[in-house]
Amino acid sequence: MADFDIAIAGAGAVGMSCALWVQMRGHKVLLMDPEPPGSGTSYGNACTLATYACLPVNDPSVLTSLPQLMFSRDSPLSLSYAHALRNPRWMLSFLANCRAAPSRRIAGHLADLLAHADAGINPLIEAAGAQDLVVERGQLSVWSTGKAAKAAAAGLERRRALGVPWREVDPEEALEMEPGLHLPVKRAVHFHAARHLRDPLEFITRMHRAFADLGGTTLRAKAETVRASDTGVELQAGGQSLTAGHAVIASGAFSTQIKGAGTQKLPLGTERGYHVMYESEGHRVTRPVGWGEAGFYAVPHAKGLRLTGTVEIAALDAPANPRRLDYLVRKGAEMLGSLPDPDSDWLGYRPTMPDSLPVIGRSPQSDRVIHAFGHQHIGLTLGGITGRLVADLAEGRQPNVDLAPFAADRAFA
Repeated sequence: MADFDIAIAGAGAVGMSCALWVQMRGHKVLLMDPEPPGSGTSYGNACTLATYACLPVNDPSVLTSLPQLMFSRDSPLSLSYAHALRNPRWMLSFLANCRAAPSRRIAGHLADLLAHADAGINPLIEAAGAQDLVVERGQLSVWSTGKAAKAAAAGLERRRALGVPWREVDPEEALEMEPGLHLPVKRAVHFHAARHLRDPLEFITRMHRAFADLGGTTLRAKAETVRASDTGVELQAGGQSLTAGHAVIASGAFSTQIKGAGTQKLPLGTERGYHVMYESEGHRVTRPVGWGEAGFYAVPHAKGLRLTGTVEIAALDAPANPRRLDYLVRKGAEMLGSLPDPDSDWLGYRPTMPDSLPVIGRSPQSDRVIHAFGHQHIGLTLGGITGRLVADLAEGRQPNVDLAPFAADRAFA
């Protein structure tokens, strides 16, 4: 008999959601991670349950604006050329998916999955007793130049066509909603159905507590190898050998490092993201506010103001880039006026496939191994529905979401 019904590698937003979902279904579950739950990439996110975020980073504007994005001091994108040369497959596939037709297809798949996001995460919020962490004030996006405001129109209409609700807000109302803004607002849109969490780490901590209360087991160790058979899987983690009926790979950007899981040859890249925190400035905004041109969010966090976002394409083990932090500090002052020196900063690793779609489904190598990673900017948003889908797969149920677009063996360009 196996030691566990299901073993889950990774205790970030996605892995923790998977663990709590299958534990709520009555299974004997093992959660493995060398670090405390939620302390990795999930710790530093924009706090937003971004059900509107169906437009991929792969956008045709990337192709037309690539020189400016790569070389401008005010670009929200940073690229390590050495890393790009070492990973041409990912880079070329990413750019191929920036063409109009693939970008539209990707947006449709993300919208289909995001339509189930609330149904996936709401039971976890209830199980974790985290209702007090949820704020229903929507998300405000602003553009500060006429050119950018006009360029945003196509994407907004695509969202509307895909079922994402939003309403136009005139500049005066935007400044009434968020009087802390110091930008010249040329256009503003309120995604009124969005929510945010006052503290994502606290949410994941409470999910872990609920998981443990229901009988879940946690092992502070890294899953190193998986060996699947017709009857189950054998795992090596922290010098221990364990058995389970199924293994779930939910280790984010580190998922390809687990041998035997069917992940090692996948083109999993990393969009490195940064944040800076101002402990005394939490009053500056009352909901997540995204500045379109600058590519980042100002977020009210339980512990202050968080400025977070931008994209850096670089290696997992590359040192933090101080220019990215300087960018957030400088643009944050443009957005909100004078700010003190930040109290802390952070670097995280968004796991991203070159088509911006997560990998959710059974491994091509074995039905006993289930993949759940690659959620790029929206792991917090999609963690709940991913967990529910993983529970269905482990139980042999037919998921109510078509998982073909998220299969590990799909074409990536």
